[in-house]
Amino acid sequence: MYWNPATMTAHEGMQSETSQTLVLPSGTIDLDSATIDVTDTFKIPVTGVPYSSGDIGVDAWVPAGYGTWKVNDRLSLGISSSAPYGFETKPQIEWAGQVYARSSRVLSVNITPMAAYELTEKFSVGVGVQFQYLQVRLKSGLGVPPLVPNAPTAELRGEDYNLGFGATLGALFRPWKGTQLGIGYRSPVEQDLKGDLVVSGVDVTPIRANVTLPETVTVSFQQELNERWRGMGTFEWTHWSRFGTFPVYDLEGNVVSQLPFQYNDGYFISLGTEYDFTKNITGRFGLAYEWSPIDEANRSPRLPDANRFWISAGLSYFYEDWLEFDLGYSHLFPESDRIDINPEQAYYEGVSIAGKVNDANIDIISLGARIKF
Repeated sequence: MYWNPATMTAHEGMQSETSQTLVLPSGTIDLDSATIDVTDTFKIPVTGVPYSSGDIGVDAWVPAGYGTWKVNDRLSLGISSSAPYGFETKPQIEWAGQVYARSSRVLSVNITPMAAYELTEKFSVGVGVQFQYLQVRLKSGLGVPPLVPNAPTAELRGEDYNLGFGATLGALFRPWKGTQLGIGYRSPVEQDLKGDLVVSGVDVTPIRANVTLPETVTVSFQQELNERWRGMGTFEWTHWSRFGTFPVYDLEGNVVSQLPFQYNDGYFISLGTEYDFTKNITGRFGLAYEWSPIDEANRSPRLPDANRFWISAGLSYFYEDWLEFDLGYSHLFPESDRIDINPEQAYYEGVSIAGKVNDANIDIISLGARIKF
């Protein structure tokens, strides 16, 4: 129902679901070169610090919850709580790429009340309103040795306490028994961040920035192959290309910093299957490929993302008609891509670095429970 509120019409009575997900990322940025560009022709090699970031991955716990109520034969109401945007990376404090990242943290909380209506036995529609909180913490070093030994830290921190707003729409089509086709849309959400730019822990400048998070379109299907076996698939498009460069202003309206991203659109495609081994146990398996909005032209040490392959498996255990438990596991295989920041790129801060992201992988473990009233 997060992706498509119309799917609520498939749930009977009142249901409540919670999931707890543990995300375990790891990866290292190993630089081949790092130079301080005094002029176009005069460059000083960075010395006195490691050229490796160390493991930048930070484990994360991501909770989510969903509730639905079938008011009558046609109308369903529901609400979801989720964390759709978020990541955290943390290189070692002293390293050759510290002007681009010492630590980065983004956290979001999204609450979406929804309603769905079954227009006919074959066609349902749904709508919802998003309320979203966003928090950002970005730290970087103010220089590198030998010119700036023991470089102090600059931190940009902002939050949107007023919340961003958006919409979600969906449709579910059941052309014949055993077949479901769905399409869902989640609108962009504009976040008005307010906070501080802190230099060396003492120089504090109040700041604000407007950031618009992208819309998403999801198309999915499910097909019963026999009484026990089902196949399914999903295609998703995320409009990350709207995520360009966002200026950061002080309270007088002067630009004090920039948040350059210049992302491309993101795409995700998956195929999966589930099988009822018994009336109490259902197994799932799926494969997916994700095209990241980040490539070598816009990859930063803050989030050195890359295209990746997914493999997933899971089990559901129906303890009683009213109680179900879920276990899921995914392993992500990101491609080992390069980082190359030079004067031609938006990220450039006077230091050219080139290297590769090595040993990147992500494990995702989720536990869930669903209660039917």
